[in-house]
Amino acid sequence: MADSTSTHTVVPPVAPLAPPTKPDFHPTLAVSNIKNNIPIMLDMDTDRYGTWAELFRIHARSHRVLHHIVPVADKPPPPVTDPTYEQWATLDATVLQWIFSTISIDLMTTIMEPDSTALIAWTRLADLFHDNQNACAVTLEQEFSTVRMEAFPTIAAYCQRLKTLSDQLRDVGAHVNNHRLVFQLISGLTDAYKGVATLIRQSNPLPSFHQARSMLTLEEAGMAKMKPAEPPTAYVATQSRPSVASSQSSDRRSSNRSRSHNSKGHGGNRGNGGGSRSGTSQGSSPPMPPQPQYFPYQHWGWAPPPWAMPPCPYPTS
Repeated sequence: MADSTSTHTVVPPVAPLAPPTKPDFHPTLAVSNIKNNIPIMLDMDTDRYGTWAELFRIHARSHRVLHHIVPVADKPPPPVTDPTYEQWATLDATVLQWIFSTISIDLMTTIMEPDSTALIAWTRLADLFHDNQNACAVTLEQEFSTVRMEAFPTIAAYCQRLKTLSDQLRDVGAHVNNHRLVFQLISGLTDAYKGVATLIRQSNPLPSFHQARSMLTLEEAGMAKMKPAEPPTAYVATQSRPSVASSQSSDRRSSNRSRSHNSKGHGGNRGNGGGSRSGTSQGSSPPMPPQPQYFPYQHWGWAPPPWAMPPCPYPTS
């Protein structure tokens, strides 16, 4: 009798499905206002492309999206079928918004096209500012060679203008080294800075531009302290305005002289006009009304007595 063996099929347990992983939150999406990090508004008239581009590259590098404007060989854009394409497209659109938010409307309408990427917009901007390099270099070179301190209020403003022009020349391919920048700085100074200019010129090695600027700034502060202090405005006004007491005293003296002159004139007329008839008896003069009394110390707070003052005697005919 043959033994019958029963076979059992073992089914392996099914592993539970892993939940879909959420993409990591990218720091680029946390930027709410790009103008806080790139305060320069790029325009064709201002010609600050070099400064704007450097600030933009620094900001893109800090947020790990530099490859969207500077292509990398080992990091090309993913294909549309790639699962990471959606996140890449979101980040690229964010960088494109950064570009449009920091340029003028004229530049934005010039480089904008449907379905554009951040790299395309970045390349078009670079071409716009690099096409006329030779013409810009000639204009900037002429302005750089004619900068003088007389046109600026302070040393800081004068040095800042020279540094800006040198940066613009560097952006168009005409690099300005430190020696030329320092020599142009001291050649445009006024006569008041001759001593410092001679000291910088005779230094060996020649100081850097920032060191020369610091020396000129200290000299400017020292000359400002040596200027004589002007008197306060209130003191000048007090010295030029006469005192109130002296003006009142002069007014009283002139009034007393006029009263004395009038009294003498009335007495002479009464003595010489005895034959006139004016409704009064001949030889007698009508009583004069009491004259107001002047007290020279009223401006000190002293008041006259409350009783009436007796009239002064007047001469009769």
